Amino acid sequence: MINYRENFPLLKRICADHPLQYFDNAATSPKPQVVIDAVNDYYNLHNANVHRGPNFLAEEATTLYEDARLSVSEFIGAKREEIIFTAGTTASINLVARSWGEANLKKGDVVALSRAEHHANIVPWLQLKEKIGIVLEYIEINADGTFNAESLNKIFAQSKLRLLAITLASNVLGQYYDLNPIIKRAQSLGVICLVDAAQGITHRPLNVKELDPDFLVFSGHKLFAPAGVGILYGRRELLEAMPPFLGSGGMIAEVLEQSYTPAELPDKFEAGTPNIEGAIGLGVAIKFIKKIGWTEIVSREKVLSDYFLEKIKDLDFVKILGGEEGRLPLFSLVLKDLHPHDVADLLGERGIIVRAGHHCAQPLHDYFQVAATLRASLSFYNSLEEIDYFINSLKEIKTLLQS
Repeated sequence: MINYRENFPLLKRICADHPLQYFDNAATSPKPQVVIDAVNDYYNLHNANVHRGPNFLAEEATTLYEDARLSVSEFIGAKREEIIFTAGTTASINLVARSWGEANLKKGDVVALSRAEHHANIVPWLQLKEKIGIVLEYIEINADGTFNAESLNKIFAQSKLRLLAITLASNVLGQYYDLNPIIKRAQSLGVICLVDAAQGITHRPLNVKELDPDFLVFSGHKLFAPAGVGILYGRRELLEAMPPFLGSGGMIAEVLEQSYTPAELPDKFEAGTPNIEGAIGLGVAIKFIKKIGWTEIVSREKVLSDYFLEKIKDLDFVKILGGEEGRLPLFSLVLKDLHPHDVADLLGERGIIVRAGHHCAQPLHDYFQVAATLRASLSFYNSLEEIDYFINSLKEIKTLLQS
């Protein structure tokens, strides 16, 4: 098997006489050397603002920036003008909530979420609830992490349902959801659909023509790209009808003393100086993923998931939230008589990077009546040997803490 670890400089670190073991991909991914090189090249060779300045540096920077937008559009099957660069998933959802939401929702209108949502897809709607009085409803989930069919039926029976904002994959349960029938059902009722693809897009191919959402959002930093850059995809007709979210240079066609005219898409929603190097890095990260290929990525991660699930069964003090079917290589562990934070600290001393807490999904943890979990989230570059080391370390830490 190809050793993809070699692409990532971070993984060359040695901790406690052991190669760094990175099991925190759901939080953020390590960056491959090609992405780091692309960011450095921008600063070293092309340092200029985009869409401004009649000089060769500005022209080069603009070309790199717009080539990245084209890479993103092709990656998800969208049109170039439907791709808006943002600061990340959170910024993208807030843009939709403030721009589309405030222009189209009114008091009493229902916005439906699922219990599996990240705070980024809850808090903006809670803020809109405070501001204009919308109503939030939640799709219940089953013990295996799937959506509860009866609860979904009740949501769709709401006469004032206007928006469905839903995750493609849970950052706690690891469940990857088949949203096609849900989106089709929503749109047959005239309900707008926003998909949070922050977790899912890293592990499965995605095409907006097939999934058919009205809006789709994701972050670059979980996709092997730099932090501070993300994507909002929106249907062109929706984006054109939405008022601009931020005002500044770059998003205008004309500014007069008492009025302004916004620019055409996608510039309309990209006020000020964007994260140019982040966008360029995202474009290169996408090429990196495409070079490896989805067949390879999905196949390797299936092997990792199956092996992890089999090995974890040997630990009688560990329970995994969610089911075994249709999941990503992402596992939130409930530890009997052990605090996840203590275990995470001790794993870190052994060079194993994991996360402990509620993972910005407190309502979901409350739903399962669990205060915190230990999350191990893998990617295609991880190995079976790393899983063995993780399992053995858990056993040893349990003995240490309970001795």
